[in-house]
Amino acid sequence: MKHSITGSTMPVLQIGLDPGEKIIAEPGEFSWMSDNMQLHTTTQTAGARGLFGAISRALSGGGLFMTEYAPAGGPGLIAFSAKVPGTIQQVDIPAGHSYMIHKHGFLCATEGVNLSIGFQRQLGAGLFGGNGFIMQKLAGPCSAFVELGGECVTFDLRPGESIQVHPGHIGMFQDSVNFDIILMRGIRNALFGADGLFIARLTGPGKVWLQSMTVPNLAHALAPYLGGEQIASTATGVTGGMVAGSIFNDIFGKG
Repeated sequence: MKHSITGSTMPVLQIGLDPGEKIIAEPGEFSWMSDNMQLHTTTQTAGARGLFGAISRALSGGGLFMTEYAPAGGPGLIAFSAKVPGTIQQVDIPAGHSYMIHKHGFLCATEGVNLSIGFQRQLGAGLFGGNGFIMQKLAGPCSAFVELGGECVTFDLRPGESIQVHPGHIGMFQDSVNFDIILMRGIRNALFGADGLFIARLTGPGKVWLQSMTVPNLAHALAPYLGGEQIASTATGVTGGMVAGSIFNDIFGKG
């Protein structure tokens, strides 16, 4: 397998496959491909060996079905484009190791990839689109490609070294990194600081990839231009109510 990543703001991943090689992605994600590329859509791939495995993958943000792309009769080409402005990161995952990636980060991978829920917690429906905070576990052995929003900033954490991150800006980290969700310090900071009740603490050793842009922040920035001032005002009011409701839910534990 040979690959190239072209572009900067909206990059494109192009992968050249030889006969016998295969790429796995969610259905409908490819941008273009050679005429000899064969598609096979199934639930029994990306680590799922049964219905419950496919459901677990779907709950983590992946698809219930996945598509396998393989060339027939000679070398083939398949391309995947970034869905939002950002970067595409390539990681090689040996057997027995894994990465935690953000919910919508998986782009594609070679055979051997295993996608499942890595972490799930309700941190306020208004802040995370009603689904709480979810991370996917991306395990090998495989070569995988992960999409991160905006600019990518990496940290190589030493043993015991920690960094605190808003959960939405976590793009990916190695399985050697310890991940905790902690309360924002200070009740006034939590309730009135607009940074949320919870933040993530990542502790080394291991590598961490952070993304400068999140999809909710992008949607919020574009909202005033998508339906006029009235719709934007209504959306702001609804969002404010959802955030307020999520704060009380987080404090008092009521669904």
